[in-house]
Amino acid sequence: MLPITATLPKPLVKVAGQSLIDFALDRLHEAGMDTVVVNVHHFADMLEAHVGTRTVPRILISDERAALLETGGGVKKALPLLGDGPFITFNSDSLWIEGDEPNLKRLVKAWDPDRMDILMLVAPLSTSIGFDGPGDFHMDEDGRLRRRGTDPGAPFAYAGVAIVKPELVHGTPEGAFSANAFYDRAIAKDRLYGLCMEGQWLHVGEPQAIIEAERCLAASKR
Repeated sequence: MLPITATLPKPLVKVAGQSLIDFALDRLHEAGMDTVVVNVHHFADMLEAHVGTRTVPRILISDERAALLETGGGVKKALPLLGDGPFITFNSDSLWIEGDEPNLKRLVKAWDPDRMDILMLVAPLSTSIGFDGPGDFHMDEDGRLRRRGTDPGAPFAYAGVAIVKPELVHGTPEGAFSANAFYDRAIAKDRLYGLCMEGQWLHVGEPQAIIEAERCLAASKR
């Protein structure tokens, strides 16, 4: 997200006048999450001050000032704050236009711990904005996911939000590592599932994507 993130943490990048992290926190609060853990590293003081101005949801800080721990290591460090039950992970650059029912509420409703270790929100590439990769997953009729592997493409991308069982974090390495370690553990037991996003995913991963996301948001409100 350079050059914007040369002076600003990515979660505070604004789209249509609102920071990415506030979009995320609003969605989590609307879905019934009363406590959220925010990990901080780049311009940590700035991000911590910003979320400290909110009254809902309650914010706990997982401090990564000493070292950036990547997506998996960050979750592992935050685990003592997350509790013993399944939790939601949410990438701050994941933004979307809702369909008929809020997607986070749909995700919580679809969660089945008897069948699932992870339930991901996945976005169809055919309707997504700002993502130009070949796709991440194929999904069967029951919602079970498998990786693209050696296929040239796959119809779904991980939309940056998932429900995860804490058991998948136990025994993982110390320090920095990718959340792919959790996904691979779930895949090995055929317990990685997906829920297809309704509405439109707006992946804001680079500065030019902000303009397109703002255009889509404006059009959705007409």
